[in-house]
Amino acid sequence: MAEQESVEQQGGGPRPDPPKPDEGIPAWMATFSDMVTLLLCFFVLLLSFTNQDVTNFRKLMGSIQEALGVQYEDKTAMSVPYADTTFKERQSVRDNRQIVELGVILKKAIRAKDLTHMAKVSSDKSGVMLRLSNQVLFDKGSVELTAEAKQALQIVIESMQKTNFNMVIRGHTDGEVPESAQYGSNWSLSAARAARCLRYILEHSAIPATRMKAVGYGGSKPLLPSTSEENRHVNRRVEFFFLPPGRSKW
Repeated sequence: MAEQESVEQQGGGPRPDPPKPDEGIPAWMATFSDMVTLLLCFFVLLLSFTNQDVTNFRKLMGSIQEALGVQYEDKTAMSVPYADTTFKERQSVRDNRQIVELGVILKKAIRAKDLTHMAKVSSDKSGVMLRLSNQVLFDKGSVELTAEAKQALQIVIESMQKTNFNMVIRGHTDGEVPESAQYGSNWSLSAARAARCLRYILEHSAIPATRMKAVGYGGSKPLLPSTSEENRHVNRRVEFFFLPPGRSKW
């Protein structure tokens, strides 16, 4: 009897009944059901996207296209706003492509007419520069065009006819006092030479005068310091600057 009490005291007595199992579905099944429901909602949402009106969907995609820099102007869109800066950037891209193409055209024409000794072509994002030396354009102190000058101006005419660029003709001198009695200053001589080139283009083409203008800079914009005859020779020049249309200042 004492031995049986000792066993019960040590936990060896009768144990309580285990708890009853929980009622309802297993826990894993509830989690699985939630997942299936979410998947169903997801596919219903996808289905609703596929049934949207195509035109409205394209309009709503405008913000994404703008962020990627590939937005095109939709003239039929009446209520969807667009970023004007995006179209300006696209216009800039087109201008840059046209600038490169014009530079190639001018260089090929100069090589074809064997005028590389008198003409240089350069370009940047603002336009294309054709620089002609005064030594072959005009006699010293004169504003009458030489035979080589007329060949070079023919290249200018053909380039203007192939594009819709505007052009500024810039006359430059070396800063020395002109020897011509008719043109007593660098300003008047450079302006007269630029105007002579402009008049020749107008007389030998149908290019509108509104696409061109002539400016005389005198010796105010030298390429090199006028400290030697070689440098002064470089500074005596006429520049034909081609600019894409639409520029507010040219």
